[in-house]
Amino acid sequence: MTEADVATCPKHMTFGPCGGVRDDGSCEMRAHPCPFALTAEPVAWTDPPRSEPPPSSGLLAALATGRAVITDLSLPPYDAEAVAAMTRLLADSCDAFLVGEHQSRPDFPPVLMAQLIRGAGGVPWLTLACRDRNRVVLEQEVTGLRLAGVDGVLCVTGDGRAPGVRDGVTQVFDLDGTELAALAAAAGLAVAVPESPDAFPRELRPGRLVEKQRAGAHVAFLNHVGSPARVATYVARARDLGLTIPVVAGVAVYTDERSARVLQSFPGLQLDDARVERVLAAPDTRAAGIEAAVEEARALLAIDGVAGVDLSGRGSSRGEFHEAEVKAEIGYRLRDAS
Repeated sequence: MTEADVATCPKHMTFGPCGGVRDDGSCEMRAHPCPFALTAEPVAWTDPPRSEPPPSSGLLAALATGRAVITDLSLPPYDAEAVAAMTRLLADSCDAFLVGEHQSRPDFPPVLMAQLIRGAGGVPWLTLACRDRNRVVLEQEVTGLRLAGVDGVLCVTGDGRAPGVRDGVTQVFDLDGTELAALAAAAGLAVAVPESPDAFPRELRPGRLVEKQRAGAHVAFLNHVGSPARVATYVARARDLGLTIPVVAGVAVYTDERSARVLQSFPGLQLDDARVERVLAAPDTRAAGIEAAVEEARALLAIDGVAGVDLSGRGSSRGEFHEAEVKAEIGYRLRDAS
């Protein structure tokens, strides 16, 4: 991998490839090959590995039980009352909230979002993406989140904007997700990182997660994978390579055509297509979707090395409150079973 190769990455990544590589090896942002996709080994973390114990965290304590439930919190933008209402609706059904950062739908700054969720009784993990912030602003965000008492952060490079989405706004990418994880860990935060086991090139993905651990990550979130067996193979390989941090596996939550097809459209994500079609053919797609998510979550939690599940996806095309109700029911069923 040469500097010239890296320079062709539109996200300016050092520790690629990101999770947005298409199955033909092309970039999600431009019609050219990903410069990291054909390397023989993952890019190594060359600084000394971080080895200090993670800070106190409610989610990390829940992960130690091997049965943690995390819920993606989808929200209408800039609506403090909705943040409070949905946090209260979901808080007893999960151990923590994962708050995403969308390329097409901005929201409150992370520090404010953390305070709103904590004030309503939730345990927030805020996503920090490198797309819209330079390094100075990322340093400010990390410091602010630590002082605000956030439970932890998910450090991502970030999706590139689709054509036509905020065309006049600069995409920064001063850092990539691995570098941001190191920055956040050095600031004293509990740090999560993502990985996409079914994204091309699949053979690099276990080792790439180990390098993120060396950079300072305390927990790994896996994007949607086609089957629990595939997750088990991936986690076993990563552990053979030295992975010791807990793994959270993504559970696909969908209850209608639109919420299912959105998940199937993202590069690097895989769903069980036969399960999707069974749900969509059911007389009651809401009940069938909830049952499918509970079934998938239980299978994932049975895998050695998987310490929790993340209820991820829009859940319903009827709006954020309907989605929250779906995820709450799934979470309660999983917690009752444990």
